[in-house]
Amino acid sequence: MKKSSKLLLPLLLASIVVCLALIFADRWHSRDRHPDAAYLSLLKEAYAAVVTSYVEKPDPKKLVQSMVDGMLAALDPHSAYLPPEPYHEMEIQMSGSFGGIGIELGMKDGRLTVIAPIEDTPAFRAGIQANDHIYKIDGVPTQGMSISAAVKRMRGEKGTPVTLTILRGDSSQPRNFRLIRAIIRVKSLKSRLLEPGYGLVRITQFQEHTGDEFSQALQNLHAASGGRLKGLIIDLRYNPGGLLESSVQVANNFIGDDAAKTLIVSIRGRTPDATQNFNATLGPKEAHYPLVVLINGGSASASEIVAGALQDHKRAIIMGKQSFGKGSVQSIFPLRDQGALKLTTARYYTPSGRSIQAKGITPDIEVGTVWPVASKNTAKGTEIREKDLENRLEPSDEEKGVKERVAAPHGLSSVADTAKDYQLNRALELLRSLDLVRQKGVSAMP
Repeated sequence: MKKSSKLLLPLLLASIVVCLALIFADRWHSRDRHPDAAYLSLLKEAYAAVVTSYVEKPDPKKLVQSMVDGMLAALDPHSAYLPPEPYHEMEIQMSGSFGGIGIELGMKDGRLTVIAPIEDTPAFRAGIQANDHIYKIDGVPTQGMSISAAVKRMRGEKGTPVTLTILRGDSSQPRNFRLIRAIIRVKSLKSRLLEPGYGLVRITQFQEHTGDEFSQALQNLHAASGGRLKGLIIDLRYNPGGLLESSVQVANNFIGDDAAKTLIVSIRGRTPDATQNFNATLGPKEAHYPLVVLINGGSASASEIVAGALQDHKRAIIMGKQSFGKGSVQSIFPLRDQGALKLTTARYYTPSGRSIQAKGITPDIEVGTVWPVASKNTAKGTEIREKDLENRLEPSDEEKGVKERVAAPHGLSSVADTAKDYQLNRALELLRSLDLVRQKGVSAMP
């Protein structure tokens, strides 16, 4: 009996091992039978074949990046892989501040040229001027140097020096400017009074501090108007968007009251964290004067969020041309290689529940651009919009059931002169008319 029990134990252990092996093998094969496993296996086989047999030894890093690029390109036009340097540049752009000397650069006749020094920066204080040709940076000639390479050389930590060699006008005698880098804060908007009582705020992009800058601009305009505005124009033409939160902050100045939550925008995605409502906060609102928002085919994303919210709540008259139609939200996923994935994770919806994806915001009053005779180089209908892009997101089934808003019957790069800007001039005329109607005690807001 003892002998048989000694044999039984090894047999029992062997049976357990065989059973476990069968279980794990079944799980492994089940995993292999998963639909995604075949595609991943195909990817591995293709990669192995390229690495092993391509006529020249490929760079594995470039191969992997190209595979990621191809995968994201198959999704939609706004999903992309951001290598470390472009990702860092995007972060700087959205923050609106960086260590540098404070100049806007461009190319003129193939030469690196100062477009303009930024006010109250090291370059501005040193006397660098628009149209100065930057001949050398720290002794390195700029001939053949790209703008991005030049920017990289001029940026740096606060307090560190950089020397620019400048050629000015027709002079062949170079001048050296030794500059000490500082923290440069680039404002995302400009504002001024067009005439007593009528203000203009031009937002070029929605950056991290745009909400605060906008509130400050409103205070300045009120002060310049003796404490009360008669009307305001928000110029969002050619504004490509930016941070969703900043666009919500701008709209929050005009929407909502102290009684209840008022929706500014909602986003909906596949995951719970990609679905969210953004409501107006409690507090005083800019509610006592008429508002006109200017848009065109270059107004996209966050610009359309502001225009759509103000339009749905009937707080502003939208004027100009149909906007771009980018109704999707991108999230950033940092990666181990210091780069990031920019991935479309949700669609956004205006307060009335409409999506403008591949549609755009329809202005209440359509006003085209009147080009000077010498500038008629833009053919009608040649602007590219979201609906023209390959692999764009289509409206979902539920969106197709939402009727697009019909324009109500009541109807560029800088803070421009109304005499030269037809759309801006029309907006100012409208505000004057609305103020006149208000003085007579008749409501004329949409």
